Amino acid sequence: MTEPHSWKDPSIYVHEIHVEESCMDLAYTREILGRAKLPYTVIADRDDPQGISGVYPDNLVQGKRHLLLCLNRGHFFKPCPGTKEYRCCDYQVLNIGMGCPMDCVYCILQAYLNKPWLTFFVNTENVFQEMETAFAAEPDRFFRIGTGEFTDSMALDRLTCLSPQLVEFMAKQKQAVLELKTKSAVISNLENLQHNGRTILAWSLNSPVVMQREEIRTATFDERLSAAAQCAEWGYKLAFHFDPIIDHPGWEEGYEETITKLFQKVPAENIVWISLGALRYLPSLKTIGTRRFPGSRIFYQEFIEGLDNKKRYFRPRRVALYKHIYGLLKKYTVPSTCIYFCMESDEIWQEVMGYVPEEKGGIPLMLDRTVNN
Repeated sequence: MTEPHSWKDPSIYVHEIHVEESCMDLAYTREILGRAKLPYTVIADRDDPQGISGVYPDNLVQGKRHLLLCLNRGHFFKPCPGTKEYRCCDYQVLNIGMGCPMDCVYCILQAYLNKPWLTFFVNTENVFQEMETAFAAEPDRFFRIGTGEFTDSMALDRLTCLSPQLVEFMAKQKQAVLELKTKSAVISNLENLQHNGRTILAWSLNSPVVMQREEIRTATFDERLSAAAQCAEWGYKLAFHFDPIIDHPGWEEGYEETITKLFQKVPAENIVWISLGALRYLPSLKTIGTRRFPGSRIFYQEFIEGLDNKKRYFRPRRVALYKHIYGLLKKYTVPSTCIYFCMESDEIWQEVMGYVPEEKGGIPLMLDRTVNN
């Protein structure tokens, strides 16, 4: 099969759907099947989809062609699994599914998950119930919520059409914002929605060579920027994530090219925050990544073990990467845009940015201010 030229919509990689028997009576399941127009099989509840050969993770390329529609029997809404050793932004995760049709060399899900297929949870009424319960329990708290922890927020949206439901629900909330983070360019469902500024569209960016070589079946850089610019025209606030920042030959020029083009295409005043995070990974990810992507060199550098037991670049190297990228961003961002580190120490904050988060009330408050001004 010839690969399509554009992966603007990575859901086209999905070729078969599997449905838990108890989900077949749900109207939402029938809607998804009707939109997808793909062959599907009904399986017993809690059973594994059939037709995927091999063992994990070697069968991920094949497994990502299969989508399982099932129930989430746990909680949809929970805190981000940060670590106490590094500064966390107090993000809340909305778990809408597991896995992603894209295939980034550095993707931590390869080591976190142990099933090759994609999963989407169709009992979405529980999503909204859990958020309403959480908001009511803490009426004075402001919630920043994201769906991009265990999947890409928009990669399957053509099939699921979940984003309009989320955007319209969030538009009524005064104490919360939702961030939809993606490496796709799937935005058509976001047009003509009354979002009231309560949904932020976010894109992961990197240097051009990293996006081309290490991010398989993702939208191109230009496709991501065009999608972001369109969302800005529709009045959405935007965010961007330089994470993972990867040390590679020509990285200075690469990140400069990305940042220059970003601000040529996207209005700076629409950007509420930009995160920075250098490559870090569980030791098991190196074993998986080097086996699955033997042509990649990103794991073959000097790393140390961080306080969270993840491999990280040596601190002086992280500081050099951060200082260069932070300096470029400060040339273009407006004062209201919050640039912050994801999972870094106070020492790194002080050395690169000249302050520690506590001086400005902590990372959560810094981010909250950007969307409540």
